[in-house]
Amino acid sequence: MSKSTHWSSKIGFILSAAGSAIGLGAIWKFPYTAGTNGGAVFFLLFLIFTILIGLPILLAEFYIGRKSGRNAIDAFKILAPNTPWHWVGRMGVLACFVLLSFYSVVGGWVLAYVVHAFQGAVSAQTDFEALFNHTISDPFSAIGYQILFMLLTVSVVQGGISQGIEKANRWLMPILFMMFLLLAVRSLTLPGSMAGVSFFLQPDFSAVNASSVLTALGQAFFALSLGVSAMITYAAYLENKQDLFRSANSVMWLNMLVSLLAGLVIFPAVFAFGFKPGAGPGLIFIVLPAVFQKIPFGGVLFAIFMLLVSFATLTSAFAMLETVLAAVIHNHEHKRRKTAWLLGAAILIVGIPSALSFGILADNTIFGKTVFDLWDYLITSWMMPIGALLIALFTAWVQKRNDVLQHMQQGSTIPPFIGVIWHTALRYLAPLAILLVFANTLGWITL
Repeated sequence: MSKSTHWSSKIGFILSAAGSAIGLGAIWKFPYTAGTNGGAVFFLLFLIFTILIGLPILLAEFYIGRKSGRNAIDAFKILAPNTPWHWVGRMGVLACFVLLSFYSVVGGWVLAYVVHAFQGAVSAQTDFEALFNHTISDPFSAIGYQILFMLLTVSVVQGGISQGIEKANRWLMPILFMMFLLLAVRSLTLPGSMAGVSFFLQPDFSAVNASSVLTALGQAFFALSLGVSAMITYAAYLENKQDLFRSANSVMWLNMLVSLLAGLVIFPAVFAFGFKPGAGPGLIFIVLPAVFQKIPFGGVLFAIFMLLVSFATLTSAFAMLETVLAAVIHNHEHKRRKTAWLLGAAILIVGIPSALSFGILADNTIFGKTVFDLWDYLITSWMMPIGALLIALFTAWVQKRNDVLQHMQQGSTIPPFIGVIWHTALRYLAPLAILLVFANTLGWITL
């Protein structure tokens, strides 16, 4: 792998990896999931599980990527030659392809709301549910914005690692944090906002139940985009001087910071105006516009909020497309531009039925699910947990323990015992937790 295909700086890699993890999961899914599962106690559980389970698997993906220096498929071929383990990478690449096909649909909704907000269509509305339903059901709007989202994604990824993905994240991620801070300050200064702060940051342990624990475990697992080999792909462009432990720690805490800021933007405002925190998936599309409408300059602030959501959505899409692209071009960088556009077109075509799942194809179901819901179910309930489980088992059980620990110490200044603790957690704790979430999600157990 040539120097031109490496990350140009440590911060560039960290921001890009954080951008991959920070997407709709942190900004869209986390607030409404916290709102329906007890608020502060859910956030506390989410924090604990992210540290104990998410971080070890993230480090495992970093190990596989950097040790091999190859794409998600070839990485397993190099580290475990003449074995079937490369199918873990193939599954991850396929998962990213399918995931981006319907993720781009939601990305299109976000872009549509950016346009709605800046045009004043949101400020002029009183029935926000009707606006949202029209946005996702109109085929021309749904597909048109999906195309725009994919065009933006491909235009960045086709530029490569240092000149495309890293350069974009160097701008997008700091802007995202600054915009979030500004919105959080505005939300916290609203009369009555402290009730929302208490709901989000003052745990009520009576709200703890088996369902909220497992939901927090699942959110921690999915928040870092684990199991689809995206982090393996990004880590493949790292040099050995990079401290993997510190990098993973930074990525995890940046993800936690955005989740915290999302809660501080949303819950104080929701409580200040008497809305319910448990509004569910429509929170940012239906409830938040109503909240912002009651704030001075609310239309502008909502437009800014949706713009930063679009930034976060795009940074995750970059990682998904790069995972697929890297596996197809096999380090032949001269094929990058053409292949990126071809893959983008293929992903778009596969995603069109998902875009139409809320309109003309709403009544066409497979196993009782729309195309969008079916893809979502297959990825989040099957491919991601299985992928993460196999990555944990591969790193902790198939790879030689001493070799793994020795590689992880390269470029690192942390005491060796930290590596031993990580390896132990990866060997026992992470697989057990994944199996628990997996079994509960599928209804095999009820705790």
